[in-house]
Amino acid sequence: MNHVMLDLETMGQGDNAAIVAIGAVFFEPTTGEIGDSFYRKIDLESAAQYGEIDPSTVLWWLKQSDAARAEITSNDTSHLLDALSGFTKWISQIENFKSRVVWGNSSSFDNVIIGNAFKTASWEKPWAFRNDRDVRTVVELGRTLKGFDPKRDMPFTGTAHNALDDAIHQAKYVSAIYKALA
Repeated sequence: MNHVMLDLETMGQGDNAAIVAIGAVFFEPTTGEIGDSFYRKIDLESAAQYGEIDPSTVLWWLKQSDAARAEITSNDTSHLLDALSGFTKWISQIENFKSRVVWGNSSSFDNVIIGNAFKTASWEKPWAFRNDRDVRTVVELGRTLKGFDPKRDMPFTGTAHNALDDAIHQAKYVSAIYKALA
C-alpha cells in the first residue's frame, strides 16, 4: 500500500495551525484495505512553538465531547518534533519517496499544515508535493455522480475528532467512493 490517509487535530484553522494530534493510516482506495496506522498526541506547548493558536478554534474544542477533549489534553503527549520524526519513520515503510500518496481532508488543510510544520522545523516533507490528494474532491464526485454522501451514508466508528479514528473513517469512505465510481 502506498496511499496514506492523514488527519490532524489543530488549535487553528490557518496553514500554520498548531498541531495537537497526528493520525494516519495506510490504505488501498481501490479495495478498501486498511493497513498499519500512526497516532501521536502532541504537547500543546511544543505545538504552539511551531504553529499558531486561534481563539475561535480553542473555543470550538471546549464544546466538543469529553472523549475528544481528553485526546488533546492527556499526559501521554509527544513534542511536535518527536511526532514529526515518528511520522517520517512510519511513512518510510513505503520505501520509494516518489510513490507515497498522502490524502488530506482538503487541499488546503491537513497536508499543508503538516508540510508547514516540517518546513518550520527545517525538515523535508516525507512525500513528493505532486502526491498530495484531496478527500473533499472525491467526496464531491461521490455526491454528484453517484448520490453517495459518506457523512450521511457511512456510520462513524470511534471518537469524532480523534485524528486516527477520523483518518480511518476517511480512508473507508474514499475507498467506498472509488468502488462506486469504478
